[in-house]
Amino acid sequence: MSTSRILRLAAAAAFALAWALPAAFAAPVDDAVTELQRDWEVIRYQTPAPEREKRFEALAARAQKVAEAFPARSEPLVWQGIIVSSWAGEKGGIGALGLVKQAKGLYEQAIRLDGNALDGSAYNSLGVLYYKVPGWPLGFGDKDKARELLQKALAISPQGIDANFFFAEYLVETRHADEAMPYLERVLQAPPRPGRQIADSGRREEARALMAKIRSN
Repeated sequence: MSTSRILRLAAAAAFALAWALPAAFAAPVDDAVTELQRDWEVIRYQTPAPEREKRFEALAARAQKVAEAFPARSEPLVWQGIIVSSWAGEKGGIGALGLVKQAKGLYEQAIRLDGNALDGSAYNSLGVLYYKVPGWPLGFGDKDKARELLQKALAISPQGIDANFFFAEYLVETRHADEAMPYLERVLQAPPRPGRQIADSGRREEARALMAKIRSN
């Protein structure tokens, strides 16, 4: 075999390896994120309320290890933020503000790495914090900033079940309930997400409850 042919084959092999390596490294982080996601769904939608705080606390510790193992990826940070936010929601009160600020930092870090990851979930989740958290001097809540972030998430995922639900909830909480119904209808019509049956079912139930609340007022 000629030297030139050997060099061409070596170059081709190196090129193929360069494309194969990202896929090989993608699988472990994707698997780890999927596991966090599924465990979160079980706690959020299938676990009795008195048990959720401790289980979210334990899951947050696992999520931190995943994020540390894949520092260049946005997805683990998004899910760490979601889990810490959920833990804060179960904890409640002033004691939850530290967790909420931690979640805010995680979402901001995820956006710096890749804001489009997971259909813009970092924008969506950060927007939720901005409309749920009290404003100054207790917290960083800001309804205008929330709207900006939630609309970014909608632009990335216009038919997404979470993006539409949380923008609808934002509208209700900011006294624009009359504008929320089309977004809630999209939640009910959103295509199912593979492997997310528990979350999809739970989110649709929340959408129906919010629709009932709007109609009763």
